[in-house]
Amino acid sequence: MSAPHLLIFGYGYSAAALARRLIPSGWRISGTTRRLDRAAAIKADGVTPLLTTAAGIQDADRVLESVTHILAAAPPGDNGDPLLALHGDRLRAPPPNLRWTGYLSTTGVYGDAGGAWVDEGTPLAPVHERGRRRVAAEEAWAELSEYTGAPAVIFRLPGIYGPGRSAFDQLRAGTAKRLVKPGQVFSRIHVDDLAAAIEAAMALEEGTVLNIADDAPAPPQDVVALAARLIGVAPPPEEDFEAARPRLSPMALEFYGANRRIANLRMKEELGLLLAYPSYHEGLAAILQAEGFGAEGH
Repeated sequence: MSAPHLLIFGYGYSAAALARRLIPSGWRISGTTRRLDRAAAIKADGVTPLLTTAAGIQDADRVLESVTHILAAAPPGDNGDPLLALHGDRLRAPPPNLRWTGYLSTTGVYGDAGGAWVDEGTPLAPVHERGRRRVAAEEAWAELSEYTGAPAVIFRLPGIYGPGRSAFDQLRAGTAKRLVKPGQVFSRIHVDDLAAAIEAAMALEEGTVLNIADDAPAPPQDVVALAARLIGVAPPPEEDFEAARPRLSPMALEFYGANRRIANLRMKEELGLLLAYPSYHEGLAAILQAEGFGAEGH
């Protein structure tokens, strides 16, 4: 049997972490980008770069002919999920070797839960257009599996952090803030645990929906405070959220407008996954170690 071929539509930070896991095991991976200047970086990851234009993936028929797995990682636009909008008819054909599909969604589909726990059975109640588009994209990928016969796994993701994308980087750039909104918590996942979850889900033979999150929802100001302590710098002062509200971007206001704790029991049960970083405490310490520093390092 030939090596499995994964197409990642929307190759970015999380996709690169997945590629680092799969390529040593013999996977062939193709990753799309709309930016020609990104091709060299994608190729350096051991991934075949595919340029995507308004007309779709270049030489799409040839690419899809050999694809065994598809991971859709690009956000939906006005026309819905971009991969389905561009190549939905070809995917419904379906590609002859396709065995699995995955879609990276968001926990934003749950809307605001007032700080309560939500699981995959919680009714979806997105409060913004981005969330509503995600719900539609989830439904479209689940529907596609009726044509392909390949299972569709929907991953609902909270905030993703890891090397190069953490509170350390914000502190060093001088952009870190500690906005305090009483009772507000967020869930998160280390990018390497996300990659491990996707890899494990590729073995599933049935479609499913999975929250991918660690065990410790927490106020964002606590994460910044710990990161500051670990690298030995003063944390930014705490700011009252309501006082800061007039200065916040619409995206930040949307971010703080939803308060929920993401339950991950189904992820653990269906994937048999043991998190390497069950909380941001372990995750931040590992990032420092990866950078060559220990706790209290600079």
